[in-house]
Amino acid sequence: MSRLLGSVRARATLAATLVVAVALVAAGTAVLLSLRSNLLGEAGTQAERSAREVAAELSVGTPYGDLSLDVDDRPVQVVDEDGGLVAASEDLERISGTGVGAVKPLPSATGERGGDDDRDDDDDDSGESLKPGEIGERTTVSDGSATIDGDTEDYRFAAVPVETRDQGRLTVYAGAPLSAEHGAVNTALTVMLIGFPVLLAVVAWVTWLVTRRALRPVEGIRREMAAITASEDLARRVPVPGTHDEVARLASTTNETLAALESSVERQRRFVADASHELRSPIASLRTQLEVAAAHPELLDLDGAVEDTVRLQRLAADLLLLARLDAGERPAEARVDLAALARAQAEGRAGVAARVGDAVTVAGSRGQLERVLANLLDNAQRHARSAVEVSVRRDGDVAVVAVADDGEGVPAADRERIFERFVRLDAARSRDDGGAGLGLAIARDVAVRHGGTLTVRDAPAGGALFELRLPVA
Repeated sequence: MSRLLGSVRARATLAATLVVAVALVAAGTAVLLSLRSNLLGEAGTQAERSAREVAAELSVGTPYGDLSLDVDDRPVQVVDEDGGLVAASEDLERISGTGVGAVKPLPSATGERGGDDDRDDDDDDSGESLKPGEIGERTTVSDGSATIDGDTEDYRFAAVPVETRDQGRLTVYAGAPLSAEHGAVNTALTVMLIGFPVLLAVVAWVTWLVTRRALRPVEGIRREMAAITASEDLARRVPVPGTHDEVARLASTTNETLAALESSVERQRRFVADASHELRSPIASLRTQLEVAAAHPELLDLDGAVEDTVRLQRLAADLLLLARLDAGERPAEARVDLAALARAQAEGRAGVAARVGDAVTVAGSRGQLERVLANLLDNAQRHARSAVEVSVRRDGDVAVVAVADDGEGVPAADRERIFERFVRLDAARSRDDGGAGLGLAIARDVAVRHGGTLTVRDAPAGGALFELRLPVA
């Protein structure tokens, strides 16, 4: 059960069914109340009409015995000012709801009860003033029951006052049966009790089918992702439905993620392979020299062994730095003066001139920014014919470090490829002269981690111009 309710289809079906159920109950309640109110109002109107017909007869002096009290077998009472029953329907056996429980007129009621012909105004219970022969405008409505000729029903009673010339103030109670109201309400309630569950079942069934159809592509995506996970084949892609909806966008985003993951894994594999290849050469050279030295100490090339060891140390340091950058290591938030850093890096380098002015401060890791400048100057010196220039300036909110050489420059087609790892444009160049191809890759990664950019273009005097742009602290 918990597994079933854990599915999106089940929750959507349950939610839709509950919403429709609440709406149906609210609508059904409103319909029943409105129907009952209308039918009660109609019954009250009928009762008032009957009461006013009898009141009209009394207003013109019709004797009690000649009143139309048995029309349509509805209960009618005529009550005097003292609450005594003076006339009633012939077959009336019991009545409630009018305030007068008597069903038989008083013996003294002869229809010719004396009265004061000079009475001008009397007040009924509601305070309405009437003249002789006048029927009251106000009608009092109440609910009750009555038994007529053995049949008991519920009635809505209307009380209408009338001022007679001979009998004084009288009140006519007439009832209209509520059987139609009860029957209509019960019928509507029965229809709702039968129809609502059927309608809810239809809603649940339709929602279940629609949800299944809508989620079918999601299930396809899930199955394909499971297959990709099991096979570890990142070249596979999930199916993209042609609906152009949220599910289609989910599939497209999933494929983009798989493509990025595949590219990342491929880069990682190439990185490991290239790193292994680059490490193999100095390690093999160092091992050979040590083996020769072990057999013939007099042939030990100490300078070569030291050079290979230093090269191996630098390569290991570069690989560790790249690993930390790939792991998302955040640079320190120290304040670094790029002008002072450029002067320090240019000092002692043959053919390197520093053109710097006032301090230009950025936030970041001093050690990593030193590595960037050192890598750029090393690269420029390797390719320069005679001169290298490093300059630092401020361009608005950006600090710009430019390193230019007078070499052959970088072809436009290769200006992005040189920032890839283990890339050397001159394949014939020895590793001793050209390095491992990690310097520019490290420089760009550090620039990006510091919120900046590193680009290359042609220098004004020829050669290559590398520009490092970082936000000013």
